[in-house]
Amino acid sequence: MVIAPSAHPCTSSSAHALQEMPMSATNASFARATLLMLAIGTAILVALVLSSLWLVERTQGTFDAIIRERDIRRASANLLQTLTDAETGQRGYILTLDESFLEPYNQALEQIRSEWAEVQALVADRPAKAKKLAELGQSIETKLSEMEETITLASAGNQAGAVARVQTELGRELMDRIRIILDMFKEQSDANFQAGVEAQTAANEQLRYFTIGGAAAILLVMGGAITIITQHVQALSKARREVEYLNENLEERVNERTEDLIRANQEIQRFAYIVTHDLRAPLVNVMGFTAELENSLRSLQAYVLADDKAPSEDEVREARLAASEDLPEAIDFIRSSTKKMDGLINAILKISRDGRRPLKPERIDLKALLEATSASVHHQVSEAGGKVELDVRVPNIVTDRFSLEQILGNLFDNAVKYKQADRPLSLTVRVMPDIRTLTRIEVEDNGRGIADEDHERIFELFRRSGHQNQAGEGIGLAHVQSLVRNLGGEITVRSQLGKGSTFVLRLPSDLTRVVRS
Repeated sequence: MVIAPSAHPCTSSSAHALQEMPMSATNASFARATLLMLAIGTAILVALVLSSLWLVERTQGTFDAIIRERDIRRASANLLQTLTDAETGQRGYILTLDESFLEPYNQALEQIRSEWAEVQALVADRPAKAKKLAELGQSIETKLSEMEETITLASAGNQAGAVARVQTELGRELMDRIRIILDMFKEQSDANFQAGVEAQTAANEQLRYFTIGGAAAILLVMGGAITIITQHVQALSKARREVEYLNENLEERVNERTEDLIRANQEIQRFAYIVTHDLRAPLVNVMGFTAELENSLRSLQAYVLADDKAPSEDEVREARLAASEDLPEAIDFIRSSTKKMDGLINAILKISRDGRRPLKPERIDLKALLEATSASVHHQVSEAGGKVELDVRVPNIVTDRFSLEQILGNLFDNAVKYKQADRPLSLTVRVMPDIRTLTRIEVEDNGRGIADEDHERIFELFRRSGHQNQAGEGIGLAHVQSLVRNLGGEITVRSQLGKGSTFVLRLPSDLTRVVRS
């Protein structure tokens, strides 16, 4: 069946339709990325606020603890100082009986009770200090009783008794005991105060780090958002340029596709001719040798079915000739013809199956793929002193891996099969960007080469060129061309007889765009 080219040229709306799917994907990707950036930014702000609140609470607790320790130290120092003032007034009055010393004594007595109550309240929730309160209270009460007793004796005129009471060292021992406990309170408060200051400093450092980290994270999110917006704007600009390009080149695209359809029609017609011609030849052979079998059968029948009549010498000779030569020859020719026909049909089915196989585009590392393909022929190339060189300037391509492996594998195998006998094989593969969105792959060898008149013929099904000393059906390059066109590309050859050949592949860099269009 001949495919007729479309009579309706593309309109500008079709060019926009080509962009609808990728643009929708771009918009969806932009929306997802923007929402992700907003979510990340919100999460960072929430984390920053929560961490700040936690650090503020922690700072407030530390600050309250520092104030409490400062108050404990102050109250302890005030209580010790007041007791000392009271003792000073006591001893001055006893020694001089000067009532002016009773004024600081009486003032101290009024303050001692309130200051002692304050100390008790401040250290009540401090276990290390609270367990000393009973001993401290007992010592203070005893000290107050001792001072009151000596003042009473001195006031009653018994100065000597008061002095003797003081000289018992009880008052000094009580003051030493009180001083030790209050100094312990002050030392622990000082240590706790220092630890609180250090904790406060650490909390401030953490708050600063959190703030700096949060600011940096927000800046990163802002940078990411700006990058995403910039990329989206660039993608929109690129899409707009592509649409403008498509609109400007619609006529050219229509002409190209029309030429492709015309070429496809010509190939279908040529393929139909080749198939009918090459399949007809074995059938003609089968038909011819079937007639030969029929003639030979008559000779055998004349001999075998002679019944009571003895066969003549000519019938015997013809029967023997048919049994020994004609029949085996005809059977051999029929067998070889049907085998050839089976091979041709299998080759056609192979190309047909590859054409119907769904393509699976994926990103392919071209260097790794070429290295793996060259490794498959390395032994055959190196054992004759040959070499394979790779020059890959395009790292990746999105296409069908199986098809590309088949294409390169066939080209490498052909280079090895048809190498020049008098020189080592040199196989060079170059990969480079081509015009627009294509990738160019050149497979160059220094083999036998191909005559100018056979440059197109080698891509035809069941056609081979030059001296044939290798087995095959002549479908290799036809298969390659079919695979290349399935991938939306084309293959050409440059070659000189006796100097080598260069097969040039031009494939889409991204097969998914070709599949969508």
